[in-house]
Amino acid sequence: MSSSQDICVVIPTIREHECLRAYVDNAREHGFDTDRLFFVLVTEDFCDVDAMRAMLAEEGVDGAVFDGSARDRWFAEHDAAEFSHLVPAASHAQTSFGLLYMWAHERFEYGVFIDDDTLPHDDADFFGTHMENLAHEGPVESVGSDESWVNVLYQSDTDLYPRGYPYAAMDETVETDTEHVDSVVASQGLWTNVPDLDAVRILMDGDLRGQARTRTVADDFRRDFVAADGEYLTVCSMNLAFRREVIPAFYQLPMDDNEWDVGRFDDIWSGLFLKRAADVLGKRVYNGGPLCEHNKAPRSTFDDLANEVAGLELNEHVWEVIDGVADDADSFTAAFAEMADALAEGDFSEWNNGAFLNHCGEYMRDWLDCLDRVEGAATPAAAESPEVPADD
Repeated sequence: MSSSQDICVVIPTIREHECLRAYVDNAREHGFDTDRLFFVLVTEDFCDVDAMRAMLAEEGVDGAVFDGSARDRWFAEHDAAEFSHLVPAASHAQTSFGLLYMWAHERFEYGVFIDDDTLPHDDADFFGTHMENLAHEGPVESVGSDESWVNVLYQSDTDLYPRGYPYAAMDETVETDTEHVDSVVASQGLWTNVPDLDAVRILMDGDLRGQARTRTVADDFRRDFVAADGEYLTVCSMNLAFRREVIPAFYQLPMDDNEWDVGRFDDIWSGLFLKRAADVLGKRVYNGGPLCEHNKAPRSTFDDLANEVAGLELNEHVWEVIDGVADDADSFTAAFAEMADALAEGDFSEWNNGAFLNHCGEYMRDWLDCLDRVEGAATPAAAESPEVPADD
């Protein structure tokens, strides 16, 4: 393990783990130091874990592979078995395990989320650009609207709205300005090819295979930007870098495996918590490059709709619940704790599946307790294991 290893790259994968090779190639082609990278592949017992470990060895990069059994062992070894429910199986929300791994290993100053159906653009230094964004100090376009929401596709000539954007906030009047930005805590890279839309909008775009007929290109993202203070935006974890300090407020919520059948909003709602906490603390979320190519596999749009419909009404209101909460918080932990209380103790019975928000609030409380349990828990010997399958 390199002494400079400070970036934990988390890839949830049950299909296309080979995407990792393209990101490593991109780093080397652009002169980015791959010794800074440690890859955590979060997968399931039914996947080919040996092939993933062999790939890491072939690429000459450090990493670990965690299927469900390995995750259970990790929780037990960190005296945190009571918190294993925080990471749902076979769900995109399992990216939360990568956050826990980072928190236990203090050497990681930065995290990067990559989805396995993406590829980097050859003309951009993927990791280098994210690191530059996180270090940004200077002018950048600031965006807001009369609906308090920013459509991350606002520069596009299309009429698309991304997955998670509230229907009530559509047809907004966009307002732009230029401001001096520093203290960036998250860098959201956007995407070409298949846009990240919800199933209702995909159906409206005339596509039954879960992809949308309209595609995005690099010209749809001409300028980097931040959402202005007090404005919300969709945060998709397919291409995202962040500072360690945000982890307490960045839990990917327990989707898919719940009695309400709510799914597909894990990264969307975690992005709301992140943005609210960042605003309170005077921090910023940077958006734009590096772009990735999103190659979402064809699947039934109606399957996606079935996974999303249980949470659609809640998605219209989650941001309203947390807006104004945690005004006096002095850390991401304190801000998240207040948002957790607001959800856990609120009465949301007027909305379809409103009790799911109480469920999320309780899980958010457990998340903070789990972080307390595992923080810095990895021993130096375990953290520096030369073995690729370092399930520590």
